[in-house]
Amino acid sequence: MRNLGTGIGWRPEIAEAVERMPGIDWVEAVAENICPGHLPESLVRLRERGVTVVPHGVSLGLGGADRPAEGKLADLAARAEALGSPLVTEHIAFVRAGGALTASPLLEAGHLLPVPRTRDALDVLCENIRIAQDALPVPLAVENIAALICWPGEEMTEGQFLYDLVDRTGVRLLIDVANLHTNHVNRGEDPAKALDELPVEAIAYVHVAGGFERDGVWHDSHAHAVPPAVLDVLADLASRVRPPGVLLERDENFPEPAELEGELLAIRETVEKSAAPPKKPAASPDTPETHEPEAHEPGAHEPEAQAATGPARQRLALAQAALLSALVAGTPVPEGFDRTRLAVQARALAGKRADVVAKVAPELPEILAGAYRKAFLAYAHGHPMTDGYRRDALDFAEHLLFEGRLPDTAVRRALSDWWLERSGPAPLSQRPAARLVRATRRVLLRR
Repeated sequence: MRNLGTGIGWRPEIAEAVERMPGIDWVEAVAENICPGHLPESLVRLRERGVTVVPHGVSLGLGGADRPAEGKLADLAARAEALGSPLVTEHIAFVRAGGALTASPLLEAGHLLPVPRTRDALDVLCENIRIAQDALPVPLAVENIAALICWPGEEMTEGQFLYDLVDRTGVRLLIDVANLHTNHVNRGEDPAKALDELPVEAIAYVHVAGGFERDGVWHDSHAHAVPPAVLDVLADLASRVRPPGVLLERDENFPEPAELEGELLAIRETVEKSAAPPKKPAASPDTPETHEPEAHEPGAHEPEAQAATGPARQRLALAQAALLSALVAGTPVPEGFDRTRLAVQARALAGKRADVVAKVAPELPEILAGAYRKAFLAYAHGHPMTDGYRRDALDFAEHLLFEGRLPDTAVRRALSDWWLERSGPAPLSQRPAARLVRATRRVLLRR
């Protein structure tokens, strides 16, 4: 496994600071925010200096019931090639549900949600990962996620689930120690037990991040300093195996560069002080030998992978659609879930959705001023996201305009102008009725 060293998550807001930071061996960039044909100049300069750049995907949904979309896989492959990356990473999560498998509307979570640790989910995940491995030009590593909720009827612990996943696919692991801490607080899962069970030799690199606790719930915010408890989990991991790379994640509420450098120093010192002893060159006859997972060969699928996963996909699709619908569309809570925790998760999803729409369309908070967040949360309660955040911003504005909830004429005019400017021109639908609806909306909004 390639030694990456110490890195930091590259974000446009701290790009200049990252370039000036001492001791940065590599950076990780959110794949969906990178255009292969127009790489950010900061990333180009870092690459020219020999800094490794790894694309980190967030929207593939490898843990979902559907097979990975060819277009999304092609986009991820293009980013890896444009950046000259040694690997790409994604999450063990589902991000959407519904659609053809359930004959129901497609729903977008806008967030990483946990997959149930069941044989059905594992079978589907393994096949999805093999599909991704075949489509990508470099190795894939997948990340454990943080969660507020537990699935009822789980059949494995997280460590067992990850062990079987690696054993069956040869995929590498991106272990987020902050997520292990989050799941300890929120779901009572012991990080040490997870580390005992998972194949640490398969680790490609490690994430470290901060968060905060409120009312007994740990929020993996990526907007706060790394707490001692997370460094303790990192120390435990480093005492078992020296991670090939460790990376500090920070997504918002960025502090001064000196504070980030201090966190990077604490991460380096934690790894160094806890470093596992070097591996022995060979195992003695009386000692079981530990093998690293074999690299996946494109197309070399084991017989069990070739078996139809249709029934498992169908069962998983129905379960995930029921959960996501309860979270974002207000449908009844599926049996076995903690209603209180689901309510916390639903509020968190709506809040994150409001925050991201405000970033994608910053004009909306400016136009609506202090009324933006309350109006968006009221809208989100009955209008689940069915596409990306840009579409969500347009739908939100359209909802306000057509519902007549803007008594201020100036605000209504500003919002109408914004919507008209960004909603067209667009390819015409092949359905006459759809073209008529679109034309009617534009005429009404101009009035």
